Amino acid sequence: MSNGSVWNAMGWHGTGYINERKRLREWWGITTREEWQHYLRDLLACEQHSSVWDFALGLRRTIARDFGGHVDPGYWRQAAANVLRAKSEGSVVVTQEGVTRTEPRPESEIEAQIEGVQRLIGRITRYEARMRADGVLGEGAYVSSVDAWDLGRASKMARWGLGARFGTLEEAEYAVVQAGRVASHSYRSWQDFSAGYILGRCLHFDEEEFGDWYQDMVDAHRILMSDPGSPWLNLPFR
Repeated sequence: MSNGSVWNAMGWHGTGYINERKRLREWWGITTREEWQHYLRDLLACEQHSSVWDFALGLRRTIARDFGGHVDPGYWRQAAANVLRAKSEGSVVVTQEGVTRTEPRPESEIEAQIEGVQRLIGRITRYEARMRADGVLGEGAYVSSVDAWDLGRASKMARWGLGARFGTLEEAEYAVVQAGRVASHSYRSWQDFSAGYILGRCLHFDEEEFGDWYQDMVDAHRILMSDPGSPWLNLPFR
């Protein structure tokens, strides 16, 4: 690994107790075992990334399934607008207190939400086009999910927690195995997983600069997909 981490030695304690505690405090605000457990649970549940990303990508998966694969970006944007407008209308909700009707949301709020999602769709399609050009995605392929962004971080969070003495070796091992299990339900291959991780990382950090946040991961992807000693070429994804 380019950052010096050992991928296949769970007993390794990172950069040492003091530095691992500092890393978790500065990057995640984690200072206690309970906070570490909270973030690890959220990451394993794929709940640390934006729900808006999930909405946009999930909508495209539905369209692709219903209409046979390729999804035109313009159709995707319009479908997102249609769904969000439909959701904004008042609806009937059944609760323990009885049946109530929710009020429609203000039109200005809905239009702002639509604009944001359509802008996100544009960002996703541009990142995917770049990933195809760089060999991360195959021709005509697209990213199905960014769960990999959370699951990759969950694997690292488990190791950080061990180094910081917030968790035990057994807890770290369990978390890494669980991350693998969840990943196997969301992706079909290491390449698919990698593309999901790269897109999630770039949506989180890169702001379409295609700088180090993007290029470092592309470089890692190429090594892991080509080096004869790579675990991706020697260990089955599922």
